[in-house]
Amino acid sequence: MTGVKNRVVLVTGAGSKEGIGFAIAKAFLKAGAKVAISSTTERIFERQKELEALASGNTFALPADLTVSEDVLKLVTATQTELGSIDVLVNNAGMVQTGIEEPYSTLADTPISAWERGLTLNLTSAFMLTKAVLPSMREQRHGRIIHMSSVTGPLVAMPENAPYAAAKAGMMGMVRTLALELGPYNITANSIAPGWIKTGSSTDEEIMAGNYTPVGRPGTPEEVAPAALFLASDEASYITGQMLVVDGGNTIQEIKVSLNGKELPHQNENHK
Repeated sequence: MTGVKNRVVLVTGAGSKEGIGFAIAKAFLKAGAKVAISSTTERIFERQKELEALASGNTFALPADLTVSEDVLKLVTATQTELGSIDVLVNNAGMVQTGIEEPYSTLADTPISAWERGLTLNLTSAFMLTKAVLPSMREQRHGRIIHMSSVTGPLVAMPENAPYAAAKAGMMGMVRTLALELGPYNITANSIAPGWIKTGSSTDEEIMAGNYTPVGRPGTPEEVAPAALFLASDEASYITGQMLVVDGGNTIQEIKVSLNGKELPHQNENHK
């Protein structure tokens, strides 16, 4: 991918060594970019040390609570001071925050506080970060906004997960609006929609669900990262307002589990 070398990339939600955010950060760094990373905890500095081993001097890290506007502005300002104007923003943070348990309930039983938190964590945080980087992107007339959405919300849904699904679907509305508003500035806006990806926080049930994809296994963070790298590249300069699904083909199949205990035609012993 061309046009990534020496670009300044900010990746949020990169605190987990086995997460999608950290995999994306490594992919950009290996491609020659300067990479800033953030998470809610101090462990982000551990991830920075690992990145420094790949490309010393081209990284920056800062803990930040992206549901707090002051933290968002501090993160963007510090990144620009340390590495330069931000060229690529990957809004990967969301879903959960370390140390905070997210309750699950039907929509009828969801308190307004849980609804508002779900939208703030997964949607408003991306809005605030995007808004913060746009002035410099418009001034330099180049930029890439990449939202980490999900198949949950835009394409499929699960019970007891309405705030998350609504927020991730809302990301696509934001992406399409940004694409219209930012096209004249040579700034693109797109999203990535992962399916069942095996990370450090995956449950046994989620890993099992990944075994019933057409590919027959969950995906890996390293299989999501190239999608972000592509959308940030010069080769993707005519792609905007779109959603790139990375789900092993799961959303195209009507039957995802065995029927009456029998295997589906595409399943074998390796898929169990």
